[in-house]
Amino acid sequence: MKPAPPRIVVIGAGIGGLAAALRLSHAGCAVTVLEAQAAPGGKMRTVQSAAGPVDAGPTVLTLRPVFEALFADVGIRLEDHLTLLPLSVLARHFWDDGAQLDLCADAEQSAANVAAAFGNRAAAEFTAFSARAARLFAAFDAPMMQAAEPSQAALARLVARSPALLRDMAPWASLAGLLRSNFRDPHLRQLFGRYATYVGGAPGQSPALLSLIWQAEAAGVWAVQGGMHRLAAVLADLAAERGAVFHYATPARHIERQSGKVAAVATDRGRFAADVVLFNGDPRALAEGLLGEGVRGAVMPSAITPRSLSAWVHAFAATPSGPELAYHTVFFGHEPQAEFTDLARGAMPADPTLYICAQDRAAGRPNGTERFEIIMNGAPGPGGTEKEIAACQTLVFSRLRQFGLHFDPLPGPEMLTTPAHFGALFPASLGSLYGRSPHGLTAGMKRPTARTTVPGLYLCGGGAHPGAGVPMATLSARHAAAAILTDLASTLPHRPAATTGGTSTGSAPTGAAPSRSSAS
Repeated sequence: MKPAPPRIVVIGAGIGGLAAALRLSHAGCAVTVLEAQAAPGGKMRTVQSAAGPVDAGPTVLTLRPVFEALFADVGIRLEDHLTLLPLSVLARHFWDDGAQLDLCADAEQSAANVAAAFGNRAAAEFTAFSARAARLFAAFDAPMMQAAEPSQAALARLVARSPALLRDMAPWASLAGLLRSNFRDPHLRQLFGRYATYVGGAPGQSPALLSLIWQAEAAGVWAVQGGMHRLAAVLADLAAERGAVFHYATPARHIERQSGKVAAVATDRGRFAADVVLFNGDPRALAEGLLGEGVRGAVMPSAITPRSLSAWVHAFAATPSGPELAYHTVFFGHEPQAEFTDLARGAMPADPTLYICAQDRAAGRPNGTERFEIIMNGAPGPGGTEKEIAACQTLVFSRLRQFGLHFDPLPGPEMLTTPAHFGALFPASLGSLYGRSPHGLTAGMKRPTARTTVPGLYLCGGGAHPGAGVPMATLSARHAAAAILTDLASTLPHRPAATTGGTSTGSAPTGAAPSRSSAS
């Protein structure tokens, strides 16, 4: 008889878990995905509004080749399943002194806009900074992001082969320090310092190497037609077509071990036997014992602390009036450092920078009611009392009114997700949206990789290497799937074989011996 395929239980249907489930089911594994929420996506979530579902998490795709590779690796084309809309204006920026700047997909247009706003010297500095970011990205993509287990020795060899990289890296400087030396204009220092927040950090504590994030955006930004949650739905459907079985509203309660290795995942709906468990949640949940004492030591404490930033996120529908918004618009705080000083002491920023996604503007300006997401950085922790919610709403919309921007109607408190809400949605995260903090030169080397210290237990998602963000979590899934398939080939008497199957069913698993249709 043909041997049964290896049983893999994926905990969490965030982008990492979905991409891994697709890869592993395509490879012939019997994949079961357990998701605590009612739909796939994880942080790629939506809330309902009068104009339909509003993205309340990531808003765009960058690094398109990462997603093209995922689809190609399972024998299909991205463009046959998703429509990506390129943004000609990457982001529109406003300052309270009246300055305005559009950064564009066309690099020459961006440089011309910088010259028009801040002068020719600023444009030359912008061009030099962009070239530095491109060199850093090209140098560190393979040994860091694309590598399953990056090493300091490999990076040292890279720098030894290309000594000029040391100057570009500026390992002696923070991102804020690099920007002070690169830009004389304070507007550009503030703008590019914001990129540290993309991975949950403050520019004064994050390494200068994070300047390469600008290249990831400069290489192209795409909106997903139908919203970012469309990507999650498509990946879930594709995995299901290849045999993965999804159980929503089914949080994992306990990872069981037998003879030292993982054996099953217990839920309120029963027990799911497993040869492998792939955890797509915040790794801190394992260290805190939320999945059982047997896996508490799966990750090192240094891999999960200190914590990155959280956020206060409004997602709502309204009719705007005032300054013309792009798909992405940023309204900067008056004093760049004030926000991060407040965040460092765990307080709501009194002088925040506000990011707005006008979700319906990817293909032009709509008339009437539109969907919006407004993000304000927040400190991880318990923030979210009624008093704090009221203060946040007053702060955000009074700040925007200072720029002349109004929304009708204003969203109610039910349309605000707080750090405390994020902490509840993603257990043990403390509301931190990006896992471990990026502060410190070697922070990127300290995230946990796919393999853990527990045999049969693996990690993927934004809390694992190579880090936070939709492209990085998708790469983490590739690393995890490769590690799992390699280890299975060496430990099981058979290799994964192709299987077929379906999507989530409403049936519960049948005790200690779940059926193929419900727990495979």
